[in-house]
Amino acid sequence: MNTELFGIVATYLLTLVIAIPLGKYLAKVFAGEKVWTDFLKPIESGIYKLSGINPKEQMNWKQHMKALMTINLVWLVYGFFVLMYQDKLPLNPDHNPAMSPDLAFNTIISFVVNCNLQQYSGESGATYLTQHVVMMFLQFVSAATGIAAAVVFFKAFRDKTATNLGNFWEFFVKAITRLLLPLSLIMAVILAFSGTPSNYEAKDHFISLQGDSVNVSRGPAAGFVAIKHLGTNGGGWFGANSAHPLENPSYFTNSVELIAQVIIPIAMVIAFGIFIRRRKLSWMIFGVMTIGMLLLLIPTISSELGGNPAIAKMGVTQLSGAMEGKEMRFGPAITGYWSTVTTIISTGSVNSMHDSAMPLTGLWQLLGMMINAFYGGCGVGMLNYFIYLIIAVFISGLMVGRTPEFLGHKVEAREIKIAALVTLLSPFLILAGTALASYVFTTHGNAAWAVQPKTWLNNPGFHGFSEMLYQMTSSNANNGSGFEGLGDNNIFWNVSTGFVLFLGRFIPIIGPIAIAGLLGAKKHIPESAGTLKTDTLTFSLMTLAVIIVLNALSYFPALTLGPLAEYFTLIK
Repeated sequence: MNTELFGIVATYLLTLVIAIPLGKYLAKVFAGEKVWTDFLKPIESGIYKLSGINPKEQMNWKQHMKALMTINLVWLVYGFFVLMYQDKLPLNPDHNPAMSPDLAFNTIISFVVNCNLQQYSGESGATYLTQHVVMMFLQFVSAATGIAAAVVFFKAFRDKTATNLGNFWEFFVKAITRLLLPLSLIMAVILAFSGTPSNYEAKDHFISLQGDSVNVSRGPAAGFVAIKHLGTNGGGWFGANSAHPLENPSYFTNSVELIAQVIIPIAMVIAFGIFIRRRKLSWMIFGVMTIGMLLLLIPTISSELGGNPAIAKMGVTQLSGAMEGKEMRFGPAITGYWSTVTTIISTGSVNSMHDSAMPLTGLWQLLGMMINAFYGGCGVGMLNYFIYLIIAVFISGLMVGRTPEFLGHKVEAREIKIAALVTLLSPFLILAGTALASYVFTTHGNAAWAVQPKTWLNNPGFHGFSEMLYQMTSSNANNGSGFEGLGDNNIFWNVSTGFVLFLGRFIPIIGPIAIAGLLGAKKHIPESAGTLKTDTLTFSLMTLAVIIVLNALSYFPALTLGPLAEYFTLIK
C-alpha cells in the first residue's frame, strides 16, 4: 500500500515539475515576449495569410466571443455530415457503419465542446478517417478554444483599463502551434514506443490459448491518445478508453497519461498570475484548487482501498481493496487518483469502470464535476473558478460594508447578475435533465420513441438514479466519463445530453469573458487601506467556503437520492 501511495505522490510532484515552468512559458507566449519556439512564427504567418486574418487587429470581448462561436458552429455542421456519411468515405478498413442522425448530433456536439461523451464504441463506431478529421481535429481545436478564451480573460486584467483584448485568432493558433502540437508529438512517441498502436491496418486476427478466434482492433491510436489527455478531451480510440491495454499498456503509460491531463490546467493558473503581474494571486488560486482536489482525493482513495463492505460481510479478505472494474496493472490507489483527476478536470478519460466504483467514490466523482473548478479543463478551469471568485468578492464586500472590487475594478450589479446566471445554469441543466430522465423512465417505460426506457438501466434503484445523474452531470461539465451501466445510445439521451453539452460549454465561457470585459473597461481604482485584497489566505478560504456552500445547497438532495442512499444500503 505504501508503494501505491508513493506512486500517487510521485506522479503529482512530476506534474508540478512540468506544469510550473510550462506556466511561465505560456505567460510569455501569450504576452508576445520572446520564447524559444519563435522559430514557428513563419508557419503561423502562413496560417494567418491563408485564412485572411490580421493577428494584430484588436478585438473587444464581444468580438472575441463572436469569433469563438462562429468557428465552433462551422465545425459542428462540418463534423455532423462527415459522421453521417463515414461509411462511404475512405480509411475504413473494418467497414464500420455510418452514425444515425441522433448519434451524429450528440457526437459532434460532444467533441466540439471538448466533452467527448462517446455514446458509440471507438473502434466499431468510427472510422480511421473520422477519428482523424473529426474527433482528433476537434480535440486540438476545442482545447485551443478554451485556452484562447482564458487568454482573453487574462488580457482584461493585465492593464489598469483595457477594452482592446488582443486577437482571438492569434491566441487560438498559438495555443496549437506553441503548446498542443509539440507536447502531443512528444507524448505520442512515448506511447508508440510503449506499445500503443500507430498504424492504419485493419483488425488483427489470432487464435487465443483457449482456441478462440479473436479480432483485435488497431489503428493510429498513439497520437489520438496524446491529445485526448493534453487537451483534457478524454475521447478514447477504443471503447474501453484508457482501461484498454493497447491505449494504456502499463503503469508507466498510466502515469504519463495522468501527468498529461493535469499539466496544462495547472500551467494556466500559474500563467495567469505571471501575465497580470500578480503572482501571489495565482498561487492562492492554485492553493484553493489543490485543497479542493485533496478533499475529494483522500476519501476516494480511502473508499477504494477499504474494499466492498458487502464482500467483507461474506468473510472474504480484500487485500488489494475494491478491485471490481479495475485493472490489475494499476490497482485501486492510482485508479482512485485517476478518477479524481479526470472528474475535477474536464478530461473524462477512464482507466477503470466508474460504474463499479464504491458508492462514496461515485459521490466524489459527481461532486468534482459539479464544482468543475478545481484545476478544470484547458483554460475553462480558470473561467469557472472566476465565477466563484466574483461571488466571493460580492459576499465579502457586503460583509465588510464596502463596494466589491476585483483588481481595482468595481464589481457592480451587472457583473453579479451574469455571475448568478452562470452559477444557476449548472444546477438547472443537471437537475432538470435528471428529473426529465427519471420521469420518462418511470412513466413511459415502454415508449418506442425513447427506445423503451425500461431497458436503460442495468442497475435500477439508487444506483440507477446515480447513473442518470452522472450522465447529465458529465455532459454539463464537458467531462465525458460515464456510469456505463446506462444504455445511452438512443434518441432521448443523444438529444437531451446534446443540448446540455452545448449550453454547459458556451454559457460558462461567455459569462466570465463578459464580466472580465466589463470590469476591464472600467476606470481603475488605486488600492487603499480599505481595498478588499483577493490574494490573501483569508479571502482564499472565503472562496473555498463559497464553492462548498453553493454546491452543497445545489446538489445535496440529488446526491442523497443516489450515491449516499446506495452507500447506506450497502453498509446496513
